[in-house]
Amino acid sequence: MRAHLISLGAGLLVGIIYSLINVRSPAPPVVALVGLLGILVGEQIPPMVRSLWQKEPVVQSWLGQVKPHMFGHLPKGRAPGAAPPPAEG
Repeated sequence: MRAHLISLGAGLLVGIIYSLINVRSPAPPVVALVGLLGILVGEQIPPMVRSLWQKEPVVQSWLGQVKPHMFGHLPKGRAPGAAPPPAEG
């Protein structure tokens, strides 16, 4: 969460500086950002539907499943020299 707040603060600072020197931001339009949000939410739907289809008890709530992915928990890299994870399939 701390990294998110630092990122938000840096973005606000840059936005203020851009405004003061009358520079247009190179950021994508809001419609593109909404599309990215749709992608993040959409990739959470198949696992949820799969668990409902297989009639497994729902262990995680919708928020429990989405929140860690969308708000900061990123995949961790392997330690140097560690064996690669087994192939899924």
